[in-house]
Amino acid sequence: MMTTNKTISTFIPPVRTLMGPGPSDVHPRILNAMARSTIGHLDPEFVALMDEMKTLLQYAFQTKNELTIPVSAPGSAGMETCFVNLIEPGDTVIVCQNGVFGGRMKENVERIGATAIMVEDEWGMPVDPNKLEEALKAHPEASTVAFVHAETSTGAQSDAAALVKIAHAHDCLTIVDAVTSLGGTPVKVDEWGIDAIYSGTQKCLSCTPGLSPVSFSDAAVERIKNRKTAVQSWFLDLNLVMGYWGAGAKRAYHHTAPVNGLYGLHEALVILQEEGLENAWARHQSNHLALRAGIEAMGLSFVVPEAARLPQLNAVTIPDGVDEAAVRGRLLNDFNLEIGAGLGALAGKVWRIGLMGHASNAKNIMFCLGTLDTVLTDMGAPIKNGVAVAAAQAAMS
Repeated sequence: MMTTNKTISTFIPPVRTLMGPGPSDVHPRILNAMARSTIGHLDPEFVALMDEMKTLLQYAFQTKNELTIPVSAPGSAGMETCFVNLIEPGDTVIVCQNGVFGGRMKENVERIGATAIMVEDEWGMPVDPNKLEEALKAHPEASTVAFVHAETSTGAQSDAAALVKIAHAHDCLTIVDAVTSLGGTPVKVDEWGIDAIYSGTQKCLSCTPGLSPVSFSDAAVERIKNRKTAVQSWFLDLNLVMGYWGAGAKRAYHHTAPVNGLYGLHEALVILQEEGLENAWARHQSNHLALRAGIEAMGLSFVVPEAARLPQLNAVTIPDGVDEAAVRGRLLNDFNLEIGAGLGALAGKVWRIGLMGHASNAKNIMFCLGTLDTVLTDMGAPIKNGVAVAAAQAAMS
């Protein structure tokens, strides 16, 4: 009989303050909800919860789309759900890239056997609508435009309404990444005319990772139902999933939904409803302004121009001569504070400081600024020390 080399005991995680690019701090109410008794995923009580979940997600996305559901997997699976259902081999897709996640869109397109036409902008800048217009004129065969609304790798937010309008003028459907924007900054699916959108639970919704809210317009559903080829993924085939998340109490079995995870998302969306979307957007913005005041008082700066800056994801430049990984290590090991590293073209050049969902609060701002000041001062970094917290407090008042 095989045995382990050592006795493994219960895992007790450290208590961290999560101020990186995600996951963010989970609201205690959500953790409590997830600890409730598990019931069957076809139980009538659970089906009633599913119906409420759709209504709550429609509110979060600001849409009346009937096909608005949580995919039973993280945001990356929400992305793949949009691409494998709407794109077929041989299609042409315009993909806008201004960071890491536009690159992942390109990979999805190519794995399907479609052609990705890239519209590229500098990392830290929003997508340029004029470049999209030029690409669509040059490729009238394109059927779809894909772009990231809130680029998590840089903290840049693009003008989704303008990009969708351009795409529709060229008879293209749109696929939009709202993983970091949903619940933190305005996302208006119906008003902007978005056809397919996906998000994640672990950012501004303050929930645990593992689910991906998605929503599809009537035009998108029509395309899915009239495909010439089978959807590349069985698990993510919405023609099948719609039978489980469809209307009415009788649901077709497709997969065993993550019951307790869905309890958590339901509670997260109830909390969002209680606060009110506009209040949540305003809270994220005002907290960003306080953090900005402290960061700039220190002598540090932001990568993204102010007009395109995501309040919930702040890409902050690293002072000259500073070992950025050593700073993050000190923050984590000495203070149980997590901030994020730069990705791709910004690796080693920025820290990514998240102010997302439940973690977007005055206590976290002061804690982050104070500990960052302490560590950088101790390491002899060229900053103005001892002024960040006071500057943030002044901005709040």
